[in-house]
Amino acid sequence: MVRESSSDEEDDLQALVPQHEVKPSSPHSNQHHRRAAFEIAGEVTTRICRGLRSRRWQWYVIAICLPLVLILVFFSLDLGRLFRGVSIIRADSPGDQMREAELRALYLLHSQQLGLLRIWNRTMLSSNASSPAIPSPPSENSSSVTVKNDLSLEDFRYALREQIKLNKQIQNALLSSHRGRNLSLEAVDNNVDSYLSSTWVDVCRKVNSGVDRRTIEWKPKKDRFLFAICVTGQMSNHLICLEKHMFFAALLGRVLVFPSHKLDFDYSQVLDINHINECLGREVVMSFEGYLAKVKNKLKIDRFICYTALPPCYLDEEHIKRMKNMGISLSKIEPAWPEDAKLKVQKKRIVADILPKFSSDEEVIAIGDMFYADVEEDWVLQPGGPIAHKCKTLIQPNRLIILTAQRFVQTFLGRNFIALHFRRHGFLKFCNVKKESCFYPIPQAAECILSIIERANAPVVYLSTDASESETNLLQSLVVLDGKLVPLVKRPSHNGAEKWDALLYRNHIGGESQVEAMLDKTISAMSTVFIGAAGSTFTEDILRLRRGWGTASQCDEYLCQGESPNFIAETE
Repeated sequence: MVRESSSDEEDDLQALVPQHEVKPSSPHSNQHHRRAAFEIAGEVTTRICRGLRSRRWQWYVIAICLPLVLILVFFSLDLGRLFRGVSIIRADSPGDQMREAELRALYLLHSQQLGLLRIWNRTMLSSNASSPAIPSPPSENSSSVTVKNDLSLEDFRYALREQIKLNKQIQNALLSSHRGRNLSLEAVDNNVDSYLSSTWVDVCRKVNSGVDRRTIEWKPKKDRFLFAICVTGQMSNHLICLEKHMFFAALLGRVLVFPSHKLDFDYSQVLDINHINECLGREVVMSFEGYLAKVKNKLKIDRFICYTALPPCYLDEEHIKRMKNMGISLSKIEPAWPEDAKLKVQKKRIVADILPKFSSDEEVIAIGDMFYADVEEDWVLQPGGPIAHKCKTLIQPNRLIILTAQRFVQTFLGRNFIALHFRRHGFLKFCNVKKESCFYPIPQAAECILSIIERANAPVVYLSTDASESETNLLQSLVVLDGKLVPLVKRPSHNGAEKWDALLYRNHIGGESQVEAMLDKTISAMSTVFIGAAGSTFTEDILRLRRGWGTASQCDEYLCQGESPNFIAETE
């Protein structure tokens, strides 16, 4: 084994030095050389160790001084020059801020492009319906709805103003990375702000109701009465019925007797009945209790003339039985137009049709439920109503409800707010059987609400709704403008620490369902802009109050007016 290894070493030596052949040494000489090499290596190692031990203090000095030298070099030299070729990205670096500003500006420019295209399309549709319009590119907020064709001058000015404001946002986005470097660039923005504030376009200005109304004088005979009967639906339906009864009482020259709370709602809790008499300067209406005292408990209806033919007077056997149990003597019930019983839709009537049929010398007459009566609608529905008076409106909430509504607005809403009647309970089935459904998915409803918020420039929305919490929570999460939630405010439950509703509870009407409903209507009628529910009489009563009080706005409309739901369920 020793020979084999030695022969291999000899072959390697020959391979490494082929040109100088050397005679191989004897084994004794090899051992001698190995011992000499080991002796030399050991001596060198010994010397190095001795040198290191003798110079150990020098290494200590170098370890102490080197950090001090590096610190001096760092502060004395501009090391940034050494790294100018290297890209170092910091979250707050000027380059990063500039890139973010440019991306923001590009997004705003895209939004401005879409806005300008919408204006262009509307102007084209308004000027020439047959001309093709430029299709607006799809956007995040686009939906399959029809663009309104009517573009008024005020709408056009408002749209341009919004584009000017958007242009200012683009400038601010581009200048955001240069703030503090050139403040003179911001002077132009201040000029634009002052100009826009001096040329404010009030798109949602109040509707001018005008002073010319077609009215009738209500001068009743003191001993002739019209007994009001309203049985259809809830309070809003009954108020419409009462308004038509007042019109008939004025035409026939009779005092209107309000129904008893045993047969109907307690109107004294929600309406200011004395206000009606004060507006006309004479007694034209009276409560059932007042009428009972006047006739000395001799309750009777001398003639029952039904406006509605089928069912007669829109009365059922239960209601007739309740009237008789109260001691009211009833005459024979007869329809004014028996032929109408064959009609599916009420026929329109005018004053010339009414007077010959309902004029009577009997002391007390009744005409039945008038909710579905289609009579002189343009006359009845005009602002202020069809009767001449000195007030804004005749039928209005009682004083306690009005004061409570004012206190709520002062506490939670302020002067500029939008009111939304968001009808949901039972509305899905009601709307889907109509030719055009009025029940909208919540995301679509949120888009419609946001469009009104942008036009009205209102910071808060008052929400009058019967929707479940799951629906209202989703709606609130989607009503976001410029990255901020627009609060949807609902009336809170009664809290003794809050004094805005103290008047109602002090007078023992707080918590009554009809009082709460009328309070909702009153708050909504005080809003800057009102969004209603199409097909709801609750909404119609709010619009009536707004017309009468002069609070109606040009932006008032039904929710998603002019649009169809983007999804409609099949009928049963």
